[in-house]
Amino acid sequence: MMKLKSIAAVIALTQIGLGLSMYSPVTCAQNNVEAVQKVEKGPNNGRMLRNGDFAIELAIFETGVPPEFRVFVTKAGSAINPNDVDLNVKLSRLGDGTDNINFYVENNYLRGDMEIYEPHSFLVTVTAKYKGKTYQWSYDNYEGRTQIADVMAESMGIETEIIASREMEERLKVYGELTLPPNAIRNISARFPGEIKSLNTELGKPVKEGQVLMTIEANESLQLYKVIAPIDGVVTSQNVGIGEQSSGRTLLTITNTKKLVAELNVYPMDQGKITLGTEVDIHIPGFKDAVKTSLSDTLYQLTSEQAKVYRAVIDNSDNQFSQGQFVTGQVLVDSYTVDIAVKAESLQGFRDFTVVYGKFEDQYEVRMLELGRKSGQWVEVLSGIPLGTEYVTTNSYIIKADIEKSGASHDH
Repeated sequence: MMKLKSIAAVIALTQIGLGLSMYSPVTCAQNNVEAVQKVEKGPNNGRMLRNGDFAIELAIFETGVPPEFRVFVTKAGSAINPNDVDLNVKLSRLGDGTDNINFYVENNYLRGDMEIYEPHSFLVTVTAKYKGKTYQWSYDNYEGRTQIADVMAESMGIETEIIASREMEERLKVYGELTLPPNAIRNISARFPGEIKSLNTELGKPVKEGQVLMTIEANESLQLYKVIAPIDGVVTSQNVGIGEQSSGRTLLTITNTKKLVAELNVYPMDQGKITLGTEVDIHIPGFKDAVKTSLSDTLYQLTSEQAKVYRAVIDNSDNQFSQGQFVTGQVLVDSYTVDIAVKAESLQGFRDFTVVYGKFEDQYEVRMLELGRKSGQWVEVLSGIPLGTEYVTTNSYIIKADIEKSGASHDH
């Protein structure tokens, strides 16, 4: 079997100075181009295979049907009755076994009995029997394949994982802001009018429930009495100073900031997906990690945009979040298991397909995928790669670039 040369590997080997002898990238690309140019094409745009004056044209036909082989047989340049030819084609695939294709007569040609699925990359072995004589050909038809030594792949940061089933989630993205919960604010005033004799806190200071906030001398009795903090919190408003009269006004405002509420707007088209108690991840600008919580209740009145407001309590013991911050919520609306999933970062474009690169010892080859649902960094795979296959996740673009440089083409 023809060994594939890795252009990126050659370049990288040169750069890190391993001193291994390999073909140059230019020579490798030229050899691939020359190999393609030497392939003889027949009148049906198939590959011509000859043995003396006996010849077959092996064409992949895919107009209006899934790709399949169609074979035209001639001897001394004249068409042979396809009923007189017994034909078999074996396609040896990298990591996927061998396709054994037999043929039946249709019109003036032989038609293969199975689909030639992507990628069209295989070692082809053709056996034809005609009038007691056996003819055989073998050739490589590779595409989307390259070869990189493991030590080289490791130096380039290429990482792989094994195809497996995965738990997936569907989440609804919503927007809102942080507000204070009910009963988080206390406005402090004097029980009896009088003069402020002492003040034990000030704006921005934390206070504890039961702490003496100030002492007031009552105007009528001239007796001192204490004003006590009714809750833990922070002084968020101060309208008083020593020596002033209380004058029946709010003197201090204490706000308990240990918990905040994310008020999330859910619009009519999505309201049927939401139930109370549902898990939600709250993403706050400037903070890397999401805050995990759940929807605790909802407001009765809709917003002016007809959104229903769902509320989720978040811990703010460290006072890192603030009232009025805009947030994004990811509400869990469904969870499910898929048979096969790949990481989104592994996906690359190849011709008209979305692919990953399977790893088979030190060789890498495209696997065309039919994709399903996406969840975070994972994407469901409906078809194209079996369970247990090793595939490239990190730096898959390096494999793509190496294949594109190597000249491995889609040749029928």
